[in-house]
Amino acid sequence: MLFNRYRRGLFITSFLAAPVILYLVYVISPYVQAFYIAMTDWRGVTAVPNFIGLDNFQRLLGDSVFWKAVTHNIALLVLLPVITIAIALFFAFLLNVGGKQGVSGIRGSGFYRVVFFFPQVLAVTIVAVLFQQVFRPDGSGMLNAPLMAFGLGPVGFLSDPDLAFWSVLGVLVWQAVGFYVVLFSAGLAGIPKDMFEAAQIDGAGRITLFFRVTLPLLWDTVQVAWVYLGILAMDVFAIVWVMTDQQGGPDWSTTVMAAEIYRNAFEYFRFGYASALGVVMFFFTLGFAVLSLRLSRRERIEY
Repeated sequence: MLFNRYRRGLFITSFLAAPVILYLVYVISPYVQAFYIAMTDWRGVTAVPNFIGLDNFQRLLGDSVFWKAVTHNIALLVLLPVITIAIALFFAFLLNVGGKQGVSGIRGSGFYRVVFFFPQVLAVTIVAVLFQQVFRPDGSGMLNAPLMAFGLGPVGFLSDPDLAFWSVLGVLVWQAVGFYVVLFSAGLAGIPKDMFEAAQIDGAGRITLFFRVTLPLLWDTVQVAWVYLGILAMDVFAIVWVMTDQQGGPDWSTTVMAAEIYRNAFEYFRFGYASALGVVMFFFTLGFAVLSLRLSRRERIEY
C-alpha cells in the first residue's frame, strides 16, 4: 500500500515538474532579475551592472514625470473600471432583461452583441491609429469636421493638455466595454428567469430589478471585471504611445508608468532606472488586485 502510494505521488510529481520548471524559468526568474537590475545603474552595455542599492528608488521620489505617470494610472484605476462596468451592465441588462415583454432582451439583441464586441477583434495599435484620425485637429477629423461646420472647432482633443487624458480614457472605454457587455450577458443568461419574473410580479420596476436582483446576482462577475479592468488601466502603453503627441504628451498630460518604463529603457538606455519603475508598477498592480478582492468580498448568493 505504501509503495503504491509512493508510485502514485511520483507519477503526479513527474507531470507537475515540467510546468513548475517552466513557470520558474519564464515567470519567477525574470521578476528576480528585474528586482536585481532595479538596484543597479545598468545601461545595457556592460556585462556586470554596478550595484547602487536603493538609489534608483530614491531618485523616483523626486521625479516629477514619474509622479505624473502615477497620477494618471491612479485616475485610470478609478475611472476606467467604474465607467466601463456601468455602461456594460446597462447594455447587458437591456440586451437580456430590458425587453417590453416579460424578461426577454430587446429586439435584435444578438446583433447588438456582435456590434458591441467588434472593437475586441481590432489590435490595440489599430485602435490607436484609428482614433488618431478621429481626433485630427482639422477638417478631416471625424469629430472636428462637424464641429467646424457649426463654427465650434477645431478642438485639440490630443493636443490640448486639458483634453488629451480624457480622450485617451474615452478610447479605452470604447475598446473595453464590448467585452464586458458579452461577459455580463453570459452571467445574466445563467440566472433563472423565474427570479426576474417573480420580482416583476411583486411589482419591481426596471430600476429596482436592476439594483435589487441583477446587480447582486452578478456581483462575482463584476468583481472579476473590476480586477481585469484595473490591470488594463496599468497596461495602457500601446494606446498612449501610438495615439498621443510626444508619446505621453502634450506636456506629459497622458503619460503612464508603462510608457516611462519604455522611454527610460529604450530611449535613454537607463535600464536600471526603468527596472525600478517596473518594480513599482508590479507592486502597484498586485496591491490593487489584492485590495479590490478584499473590498469587494461579500456573501455569495445561491440561486
